[in-house]
Amino acid sequence: MQKKHSTSQFEFVALMAFLMSVVALAIDALLPALDIIGNSISTQSAVDNQLLITMIFVGLGFGPLLFGPISDSLGRKPVVFMGFAIFIIASFICVYSENLTVMIIGRILQGVGLSAPRTISVAIIRDLYSGDKMAKIMSFVVVIFLLVPIIAPALGKFMLDHYNWQAIFYIQIVFSLLIAFWFWKRQRETLIPEKRIKLDTSLFVNGYKELIRYKQTMGYTFISGFVTGSFMVYLSSSQQVFQEQYGLKEAFPYIFAGLAVATGTAIFLNGMFVLRFGMRKLITWALFGFFGVSILYVFFFYSSNNPSIEIILVFFAMQFFFLGFLFGNLRAIAMQPVGHIAGIAAAITGLISTLMAVPISVFIGRYVLDTALPLFIGFSICSFFSILILIYLKRGPFYK
Repeated sequence: MQKKHSTSQFEFVALMAFLMSVVALAIDALLPALDIIGNSISTQSAVDNQLLITMIFVGLGFGPLLFGPISDSLGRKPVVFMGFAIFIIASFICVYSENLTVMIIGRILQGVGLSAPRTISVAIIRDLYSGDKMAKIMSFVVVIFLLVPIIAPALGKFMLDHYNWQAIFYIQIVFSLLIAFWFWKRQRETLIPEKRIKLDTSLFVNGYKELIRYKQTMGYTFISGFVTGSFMVYLSSSQQVFQEQYGLKEAFPYIFAGLAVATGTAIFLNGMFVLRFGMRKLITWALFGFFGVSILYVFFFYSSNNPSIEIILVFFAMQFFFLGFLFGNLRAIAMQPVGHIAGIAAAITGLISTLMAVPISVFIGRYVLDTALPLFIGFSICSFFSILILIYLKRGPFYK
């Protein structure tokens, strides 16, 4: 069902995208500076620098446990402002960090803060849309959202070249304040009083008990965990692969942007195809494609060094093209049966996928030392288990 809202659909999609995009800016703008920040805070190895990326996801996973139930009780808008406030405080902690421990604390708190706009944007979309229509809106949201990963590494490098790594965090603060002001002025509250749930200690427990009854929601959430985990490995180690293994320090922001375009193209196409073919078919095709590409890479380059930059970029582009058909669809199809508890459902599903994704990323990332092969082995394993879950879901009566 679709309800009217005060903004135009285009502005609504753009606003939801930019609420999510602060996460991308907080992650991707930092990528060109990982080695410099590592030197500044005295990390022991390049692998330790990956923690500056993966640890923000810990906050992104646990934060919704606080913000999801509050949003179901108090409404969506107040929670977004709470999250931005925490994010700004955490950003200053990062700016003044002098060692890895303090930086990790700051990054986790950044994730906690950003989990509010990230989670609540999904809940707001679910308040207004459902089913394939929600998937279409999510696809267009992610298309606009991907503008930030395209430009963020270049922006981070610009700030690094002309100022210092701390300036990257100041840009994040300014960006978040602008988005918060836009949200305050233009987006009305979408959770009507009659649908609000009284806030008490049993809300999470009851929400979890209800959520696990929906096998579709749980199954696609597990798939999302594997997919997100494999993508996080790339995020945390891309700087190491392209800057250190291939020596492309200056070109790295443009390589990262080009691969983001591949994902964005798929997401744009998904917005057109999802109403014609449905989420389930697109998810199935994309998972098998993702698995096939990764297996091909492992087969051809298992016993060799990295291939030429042109070849590996082709493989990465194909991988991320298939990922583009997964991101929005997986979230939308998982949320479809649980619209009546959208806030707590978004929180719990986000936590589950993050609790899966972070260990996957940290474990595989430790092996990305001299070649990119561990990345593709990780892709193939994660997609294989996702396909097994998909086969199980297709056998159930809820798969229609």
